[in-house]
Amino acid sequence: MPTTKSTVNKIATVIIPVSDQDRQIDFYVGKLGFTKRVDIPFGDKYRWVEVGIGEESTTIALAPPPENVPTGNRETGISLQTDDIDSYHAALKAAGVDVDEAVSRMGGPVPPMFWLRDPEGNTLMVVQ
Repeated sequence: MPTTKSTVNKIATVIIPVSDQDRQIDFYVGKLGFTKRVDIPFGDKYRWVEVGIGEESTTIALAPPPENVPTGNRETGISLQTDDIDSYHAALKAAGVDVDEAVSRMGGPVPPMFWLRDPEGNTLMVVQ
């Protein structure tokens, strides 16, 4: 551990580079239940968009990529938590979200889980 007085104290924002911010906002807000927290212009032609869940302080930024950097089909490393994984999985499936066919149950210390994919093919894990 560094011996400085400065340390980080939370994960503020995780960033997913996306090509269609409006489509992604519709998905994260309309299908996953997030709230749009920030939507502001920056630079000459960009928007900074953040979505979040409830009162949680960590947000996901749905950001434009750097020039000539492809978007989509990324393993985001983001894990979402739910108290009722079977109901959430069924609700997402009924809403047309690209989810794994079934909830995975490995037993032991591994929680029940499934993966979902956003409209650009970026994957997120859901755990109970």
